[in-house]
Amino acid sequence: MEEKGMRCTLARTLAFMVIATIMSAEAADTWKLCNMNRDGVTACRPAISGSSAEKPAPDPTGACCAALSNADLNCLCSYKNSGLLPYFGINPDLAMQLPGKCNVPAPAKC
Repeated sequence: MEEKGMRCTLARTLAFMVIATIMSAEAADTWKLCNMNRDGVTACRPAISGSSAEKPAPDPTGACCAALSNADLNCLCSYKNSGLLPYFGINPDLAMQLPGKCNVPAPAKC
């Protein structure tokens, strides 16, 4: 039980650190996450946000794919099961489809 509590505390601390880093970088009007800057994430946002049967997500733009090709995909993969992606309005399933749609080789263990 103690180990589970420590994992939960560690996860919360990590989430807080990521959010604090993004917020402080936004205050400086520039930030990077896994080697993707704000413009790259913004270019990808329509392709990774929401999606429903009535309104499927559009294909990624060329700007999105260019940003993804320079991103640290192993780093991005580390967020796939975290609660941070949905918190920021990112659909993890759509995000995991981006490498294939952009013809960018995905990490083997992602």
